[in-house]
Amino acid sequence: MAKPALGRGLGALLGGSNTPGKPTTSAPAAITTSAAPVPDTRDRVQRISLNRIRPCSFQPRKAFSDEALRELADSIKEQGIVQPLIVRDRGDHFELIAGERRWRASQLLGLAEVPVIVREADDKSVLELALIENLQRENLNPLEEAQGYSQLIEQFQLKQDDVATKVGKSRAVVANALRLLKLAPSIQELIRNGKLSVGHAKVILGLPSEKLQKQAADKVIRDGLNVRQTETLVAHLQALGRATTSTPPSPVAPDANILDLESKLRERFGTKVRLKYAQGKGSLEVAFFSDDELERLLQIVGVKVD
Repeated sequence: MAKPALGRGLGALLGGSNTPGKPTTSAPAAITTSAAPVPDTRDRVQRISLNRIRPCSFQPRKAFSDEALRELADSIKEQGIVQPLIVRDRGDHFELIAGERRWRASQLLGLAEVPVIVREADDKSVLELALIENLQRENLNPLEEAQGYSQLIEQFQLKQDDVATKVGKSRAVVANALRLLKLAPSIQELIRNGKLSVGHAKVILGLPSEKLQKQAADKVIRDGLNVRQTETLVAHLQALGRATTSTPPSPVAPDANILDLESKLRERFGTKVRLKYAQGKGSLEVAFFSDDELERLLQIVGVKVD
């Protein structure tokens, strides 16, 4: 059985399936008309000024290789832009939906105009289609992919199952990608730069703090540990953490001024009083053991009960 295409693909943008259907009632053969057919403007390629195009804020891809852009610019210089950019009209400018690499390469060449196809699309569709384009071409690094999924979920209130269906991935793939966003920022940067693999990162996720995650990542990179060795390292660090937390902390000696103030409050209220204080903040707890005693305490602080 053939594997289904990824999500809706770019066909939703390129408009390849908009052939008009047959009319339900055929016109009599004797009747003819001289009216010209209405052209389908969805596929019409226009040339617009490059400086009227803006990048899309929903673009999941953030990193663009300078070397790859120069190679693409050389290709465009020789062959031209074979595939038009896909944009949407935003009034005073056009916003990219697909083709940011071609747009950037055209800027390097100093082109005045580029071929585009103008589409109507809401924000949700733009993000979804930008994700699909990059996933189909495997242009996203793991963090960009995860951030794209996260944006679909948070900005458009989608569930993981919905995202998986839209981009043609399994729910497990989406869930595992999203887990990477729980890593410490410093570890995410190592993944983004290709210094740490996703396999290593998933194991390091088992460590609770950024300090431990960074310690593990540094050792993985320094010693060239494989994923299995990283699992052993993380298990060791987890065991050390449990041993540390199981040791009861040393008791802190109470402040003499706090004890003195507690004593004065007990005398004033005639009941148990606990004062918590640290750096100008805290709480005062006054105990009572009956309604009558509560009424007595309220009278002491000047609160009348109706």
